[in-house]
Amino acid sequence: MSISTSVLSELLQGLPNLRPQIYFKASLTALSHAMEDQVLAATLEQPLVIASFQRERFYRQEAHRYQRLAQRSNQIYVLSAPETDFTNSSEHYEKIAFEPDDGLSQEWHLVVIAQNYATCLVCRESIGSLAKNQQLPELSPSLDMDTARRFEGIWTAERGVSLKVAELLLDRILVYRPELANKIHFCRQRFGIEESPRETKTDQINEYACDIDTDPFVRRLVTYLQASQYKLHKAYRSIAAQARKERLVNTISTAIRRSLNLQDILQVATQELGQNLGASRCLIYRAQGTDAKASIEHEFLSSGIPSLLGQTWQLENNLLFREVVLQSAGVCVADTQTDVRITSSKELWELVKKYGIRSWLMEPVFYQGRLLGIVELHYCNETLHDWQVGDFDLVEAIATQVGVALIQAEAYANLEDLNKQLEALDRTRSNLIAITGHELRTPLSTIQVCLESLTSEPDMPPELRQVMLDTALTDSERMRKLIQDFLTLSNLESGRVEWHPESLSLEECVELSLSRIRTRFVSENLPKITTQLAKNLPLVKADGDWLVEVLAKLIDNACKFTPTEGQITIKARNRNKMVEVTVADTGRGIEPHLLEIVFDRFYQEEGALRRTTGGTGLGLAICRQIVNGWGGEIWAKSNGKNQGSQFHFTIPIIEGSQQQKPSKVKRK
Repeated sequence: MSISTSVLSELLQGLPNLRPQIYFKASLTALSHAMEDQVLAATLEQPLVIASFQRERFYRQEAHRYQRLAQRSNQIYVLSAPETDFTNSSEHYEKIAFEPDDGLSQEWHLVVIAQNYATCLVCRESIGSLAKNQQLPELSPSLDMDTARRFEGIWTAERGVSLKVAELLLDRILVYRPELANKIHFCRQRFGIEESPRETKTDQINEYACDIDTDPFVRRLVTYLQASQYKLHKAYRSIAAQARKERLVNTISTAIRRSLNLQDILQVATQELGQNLGASRCLIYRAQGTDAKASIEHEFLSSGIPSLLGQTWQLENNLLFREVVLQSAGVCVADTQTDVRITSSKELWELVKKYGIRSWLMEPVFYQGRLLGIVELHYCNETLHDWQVGDFDLVEAIATQVGVALIQAEAYANLEDLNKQLEALDRTRSNLIAITGHELRTPLSTIQVCLESLTSEPDMPPELRQVMLDTALTDSERMRKLIQDFLTLSNLESGRVEWHPESLSLEECVELSLSRIRTRFVSENLPKITTQLAKNLPLVKADGDWLVEVLAKLIDNACKFTPTEGQITIKARNRNKMVEVTVADTGRGIEPHLLEIVFDRFYQEEGALRRTTGGTGLGLAICRQIVNGWGGEIWAKSNGKNQGSQFHFTIPIIEGSQQQKPSKVKRK
């Protein structure tokens, strides 16, 4: 059976005039060794020695000393909670194994009683000491942990107190080792230890068993040890706190060096900071001074704390955030229940109640004076957080590292964008060279041959002379159109185009574009072209010339890739304050993965130098720039190769314009 009561508590109840004090472990070790050395010095005749070691691992460090003590007396008792092979036995001395949940497992006792000497040490380990050790796992177990261990208890050479402690411990021993009853009875009789509870007389309590009172000297020595131990303990805690700060900062720095993924870096920072400062919740989010809200993407949570991940954190009426922005410094709220900034703000008070925030820290993330984000620590439920100066320094150091990470990620993203632009520019350059070499050189060569023939052959028949002139004119027109497309796209992309939006009839614009196509392909057989425009279409608002240009280029593109027996359909319908126009064909079609890049400059599915159709590959790119210019959208659809394709674009409408008279579009 186990006993939950404390020997120290029973002693203080029986002797209420005793006043316990705090001892560090090193001081208790020195005291216990001094008490044992008194026995080993052979000045005491067959003393009673009772030692309680909490757990077996502490006993093992002193086992050799108790084997030597057993040579001086047959009344040696050692108590400990077993962890490996510690068991009840009578070899060398009496071993008493108590249950791990016994009250003795938290206490440290040593009693030495002889005819002319008595002293005792009765201590219980401080619960606060244990809790602090658990919160500082980075402390070295061999040195710092022992330094941090503290005990509350009594150390005295008063014989009456020593006899009382011996009585309490012998009663415990009999619970676990009842077979020792005769031996313990003899011990009680020899040293005058009562068999049953009694009131200890005051004169007996103050009685000293030796002729010389060494207590004042020893107490001064212990006081000196205690003071030194306290200073050492503070030094170790300071070193440990600094080491914790450096380790945490190094963890964040390592994460920054190992990864350019901003999400990974911020998650590591949130997790490490929240754990090391024992926060209920830690948030890191991006925000600028003018932002009205922020999205919570990174969070550390303790068990049982509600999550804010994925939620929108309001900043516009957040007085703490505004104070951070104005002061360019962190803000700490020790108690949200009494802080006027919280109680006077409806928004903040609602947050405190909803998420149980009791202590609140908000630290800005700056880089070269620019606010990039916020680090928040929440301590929830009803426990106030005891802020330390080192906590603020640590959070500020982490915020600095986060600022570096944000700038680094931003620079990397800009570099990626720049690389993509450079790659696109390089592709454009390569395509431009290919297109120029193919589209300009071929017509130039033709024109040159035709002109040379006309010059060198004055007797050329009129019919052949006309063919030569027509060929030269056709190829010169081809070159003019290529150069015109280059200039048009350049002006559109650079923003040098002046838009002249007006009210337009879509039907009229479609007719003008078809007229252009028929004029251009007058000598060729075109696919069948039909129009299916919805009735009562509203007027659209766009630049008429550019709208006709878009329609003409889309129809021209459909004609190039659709066989003469195929069909091209032009449709239009009203859709959400826009008119959607579709140019569909039954031609070659487009692979699904190419539907986006067909609008890129110089793109042609067959490649620049092995095309069976003419053109520069700039037509769809020009269409996209024009449609974007009036605020519309353009996209392509196709079921794949030889499945036909549909090109859609939208044009804004003029509200209530069904019966209005449209403006005329210039006919080119």
